[in-house]
Amino acid sequence: MSVRFRMRGGHHIAAVSGATFDLAAGECLALVGESGCGKSVLASALLGLLPGNAQTAGSALIDGTDLLAADERTLARTVRGRRIGLVPQSPAAHLTPVRTVRAQLEETLRELTGTPRAALRAAAVAAAERAAFPTHLLDHHPHQLSGGQAQRAATALALIGDAPLLLADEPTTGLDRDLVDRTADELRRHADDGRALLMITHDLAAAERIADRVAVMYAGRIVELADADRFFGDPGPRHPYARGLLAALPERDFTPIPGMPPELGDLPEGCAFAPRCDRASAACRSVPLLAGGVACHHSEEQEPARA
Repeated sequence: MSVRFRMRGGHHIAAVSGATFDLAAGECLALVGESGCGKSVLASALLGLLPGNAQTAGSALIDGTDLLAADERTLARTVRGRRIGLVPQSPAAHLTPVRTVRAQLEETLRELTGTPRAALRAAAVAAAERAAFPTHLLDHHPHQLSGGQAQRAATALALIGDAPLLLADEPTTGLDRDLVDRTADELRRHADDGRALLMITHDLAAAERIADRVAVMYAGRIVELADADRFFGDPGPRHPYARGLLAALPERDFTPIPGMPPELGDLPEGCAFAPRCDRASAACRSVPLLAGGVACHHSEEQEPARA
């Protein structure tokens, strides 16, 4: 799957390039990487929520439906909310500003589950509690909520339909650690009940807590795809960028990756990570392909010993 944006002047920006993965029922895949690497664009493409200047290529199949080829009517009536639920990255932009949280929960319950009117009030409370949303705030409007409260309201809405696939785009943003763990655990229960979860996150601790596999994205490409136990444990990541992400954690080396990610509209020739990599060589002038779970010309080299 690839996504490009057509810009003024006729040039294009490659936001997602050749992303390939599968996701099974009962599984959680964590998609990680720095801001601007294309993670949220990938999620938006799956739901048909890209702007008009976007061009997609490839395919994205769920239950026989190609999401990239589906028309808006199909996506609106049979996919969004029913087959794919979304916890959005910016919940305030997805919540209806003139309606209370309770009203939005009740409408979603009525539309997706057919909950009878007499049972809507109790069902809305249960939906709020499932996402750790404070029930005493149900009659508040979105502008009256903190960022973390809006995030939990959006999570409650996304969980209502028990969709076969849940896309959670930074679902723990603005939450304290206890609520991060509680939210992550609720998302994990969604998968444990036989559904699939794609969690897009900067929070590697949350990913380690619930993910079965990890996909690492850099400059629009998936550069590593690994079992979570291997990725977070022994022998650890194989791509230098993935190793750098883990090494930057406070509970690990607390050493940041040098440099900054490239602009997607101005990618370097060959491997996009080469300008930040201490192993870059002439081989890195060509783009490495994802083979055996890693896209790196030096993936089999032994990691340098730590001082």
